[in-house]
Amino acid sequence: MLEPLRQGLPPIDPSAVSGSATCTLPAQYEAVGGARRFTRTTLNGWGLDERFDDVALVVSELVTNALRHALPSDMAPDPQIPPVRLHLMRWSSRLVCAVRDPSRRSPIASEAPDSAESGRGLFLVESFSDSWGWHPTPAMGAESPDGVAAPRGKVVWALFRLSDYA
Repeated sequence: MLEPLRQGLPPIDPSAVSGSATCTLPAQYEAVGGARRFTRTTLNGWGLDERFDDVALVVSELVTNALRHALPSDMAPDPQIPPVRLHLMRWSSRLVCAVRDPSRRSPIASEAPDSAESGRGLFLVESFSDSWGWHPTPAMGAESPDGVAAPRGKVVWALFRLSDYA
């Protein structure tokens, strides 16, 4: 899951991860509040409570996008795969928020009209994080005819540099 995060950044030593936490979220909009509470508790535990406002805003937008765009209302729940997961990972110099969902569709940043009540989520993610991106996730044990793991869903991530807070 971390390989795309390495593009354009100094190398990450996987053994240097100083903390990680994961939260499974239900397929309902109340999950956004739960994701913010999980983020607050996790950041406080890591001594990063001063980063909460920016990180929580980005987490809220990523989770909202996953719930709004990645979970069609007619989707039958798969008990083996939680619909949305929030991952927080910390290194000494960076923090990554990643939201995993079952959709293969790429997130699309669009320009919302001034009067629109939504449509600015990825603009906010880009504005408040140091970088963001996404990549497909492979299905567990599933392979395409060419032997490559077949994609099942995606991870949308945002990176925050912590050099001023380490």
